[in-house]
Amino acid sequence: MALIDTINPLLTTGWAKGDAGWSLKDYEARGGYAQLKRVLSSKMTQDDLIAEVKKSVLRGRGGAGFPTGLKWSFMPKAAPVKYVVCNTDEGEPGTFKDRDLMRFDPHSVIEGMIIAGYAVGAKTGYNYIHGEIFEIYQRFEEALDQARAAGYLGNNILGSDFSFDLFAHHGWGAYICGEETGLLESIEGKKGQPRYKPPFPANFGLYGKPTTINNTETFAAIPFILGMGGEAYLNLGKPNNGGTKLFSVSGHVNRPGNYEVPMGTPFAKLLEMAGGMRGGRKLKAVIPGGSSAPVLPADIMMDCTMDYDSIAKAGSMLGSGAVIVMDETVCMVKALERLSYFYYEESCGQCTPCREGSGWLYRVVHRIEHGEGRPEDLDLLNRVTDNMMGKTICALADAAAFPVRSFIKHFKSEFEYHIENKKCLVDPAVQRAGSGFFKAGAA
Repeated sequence: MALIDTINPLLTTGWAKGDAGWSLKDYEARGGYAQLKRVLSSKMTQDDLIAEVKKSVLRGRGGAGFPTGLKWSFMPKAAPVKYVVCNTDEGEPGTFKDRDLMRFDPHSVIEGMIIAGYAVGAKTGYNYIHGEIFEIYQRFEEALDQARAAGYLGNNILGSDFSFDLFAHHGWGAYICGEETGLLESIEGKKGQPRYKPPFPANFGLYGKPTTINNTETFAAIPFILGMGGEAYLNLGKPNNGGTKLFSVSGHVNRPGNYEVPMGTPFAKLLEMAGGMRGGRKLKAVIPGGSSAPVLPADIMMDCTMDYDSIAKAGSMLGSGAVIVMDETVCMVKALERLSYFYYEESCGQCTPCREGSGWLYRVVHRIEHGEGRPEDLDLLNRVTDNMMGKTICALADAAAFPVRSFIKHFKSEFEYHIENKKCLVDPAVQRAGSGFFKAGAA
């Protein structure tokens, strides 16, 4: 799904031509690889580069929002072997920005990764690409071939003393491999399960070596930060939330798609850019950061700006930037059933609270939705989430628990109606007229 509209476009400047504008020639015509040339010709130090990224307050665009420059600074300088890894395992329901970044401008990701390699002292990088977008993997391989042929990858890049090579790694569609250490295990050819932490990847990462892992969008932003300067990039957004951000808007809007806007843009403006509510219906709820983020009712969401701090203050997370918009035709019990089914199916099973808890959440919500709910079920669901959150190796248990807690918190009356009346509060005919994207048990 391509971009439809932007405010102050950076990452999406090359998307206008669609599939016709992704090649090396197109990227160079837009100033591509100019920042890599500048870094190598000026012999900027690692500290200089990291300091510039810190100034930008670029926060990781994969979901956690950790400051990128600070993460880079964790890499031990003396280590003889280090790696840079890009997380393009975009498996969060509702998220489709990285897919389009790789489709329409893969060289921005490559340039960002090369510069990151220079900054942290790594000579090798890997891009782990989600298994269900194989055509994107193929395009990235083509882009790598172009970059190598032009001298941007390999030994002594552009005649400098810096060498760096980059490889694509094809995943198999497992949601758990979006967790950075599960991703590393998968690259190593092992079962994709998260590692205990500490040690963290900056000390013990890929093949046991220090590793920096960032999201696709994070790497793509690096050339722009160096081109305009870290402070100017920060000023595009707001304090503690630098630059622009891609938001994948889906659900009951007239123009679903990817939108690049400055951090701090009002949600109302983003909704307007997406064409407003489909069919002129009333906004009911929004999941602002991908399916693992707590849901927010319309009145709270309409007062939010699209940045980490505003969304957190409202009780949710900016996460991956996947904005799922729901109108008045949505049954919130049915929506939660679908989300809970996803996390039940995607739990890797390594941790008992997640393996067992995700199944309990789905089965209890399922019976409420199908007219078999019990008055004590809502308390049971909250107790199960208490036994899951913060008690597992990775955050998948929390991702399964957050929707349950927030749906019950904000839409408790719908769940109570289901339990008492054995049917949906929202008339089934109304649901059929407007819903269609939350189907329990769907693939």
